[in-house]
Amino acid sequence: MAALAVADAGVDGEDSMKIAVASGKGGTGKTTVAVSFALSWDSGVTFADCDVEEPNSHIFLKPDITGSRQFSLQIPAIDEERCNYCGKCREICRFNAITIFGKTIMSFPDMCHSCGGCFLVCDQGAIREAKRIVGTVEWGTAKEMAFFQGRLRIGEAMSSPLIKEVKKQAENSQTDLTVLDAPPGTSCPVIKTVRDTNFVVLVAEPTPFGLHDLKLAAATIATLDIPMGVVINKSGIGDNSVENWCKDQGIPVLMNIPFSRAAAEAYATGRPLVELQPELKTGFKRLIEEISR
Repeated sequence: MAALAVADAGVDGEDSMKIAVASGKGGTGKTTVAVSFALSWDSGVTFADCDVEEPNSHIFLKPDITGSRQFSLQIPAIDEERCNYCGKCREICRFNAITIFGKTIMSFPDMCHSCGGCFLVCDQGAIREAKRIVGTVEWGTAKEMAFFQGRLRIGEAMSSPLIKEVKKQAENSQTDLTVLDAPPGTSCPVIKTVRDTNFVVLVAEPTPFGLHDLKLAAATIATLDIPMGVVINKSGIGDNSVENWCKDQGIPVLMNIPFSRAAAEAYATGRPLVELQPELKTGFKRLIEEISR
């Protein structure tokens, strides 16, 4: 289990241990595992639900939401009376959020990534600041832990800025352990969530599809040079291909969670796994201690 070692961080040290729980695909039990980690530690826990497109940890943790605020990005609004149609703003925009047709200039707010480049290059003062609401950040307490989550605005395509804001707010809680529930997949929102964490737990199902997506997720985390391990959920429904692959790659299998109908029923009613099977708390707590060494 040498791959579990994480330098310069620990639940007993000065810095918060940050564990991200991710998966190559949805439906593997990622949130189940993330919630189980948080509920298995004795004290000083922050939980951050960074799956802002579909946050569902609140179903299991049932937080008391004590505050919320809208989060927005700075975007350009064009003052055509000042614009001389030089095209500098269009040229600097990598995402085609501004375009010019003759003496007509148009901006596309939903395509803007809020880099601010257009403000810098416009020497006519023709670009003023406007706002695009991205979503909402919410916070409160859940089972004696600090709780944070983001809710992406319906129709909004960019979730990464909201994830960054959720993480920023969660850092203010300054607890010993922070558990981050990442979005599924391997795209930018996942990278935004796991970056700057101490360890990534990948949740996989023991099936051919589960192995395929685990390979993609592991390759992504490897490029970030973050230590990782695998939790095999619903163990027993498939084969040993996931465990064998992890062994070949030198990636530790942290835990096998057997498939059970009772666990599925508990999930459907919003009951955490470690409440159904309290004996699992010992295993999750032991993993946190090993990761923190």
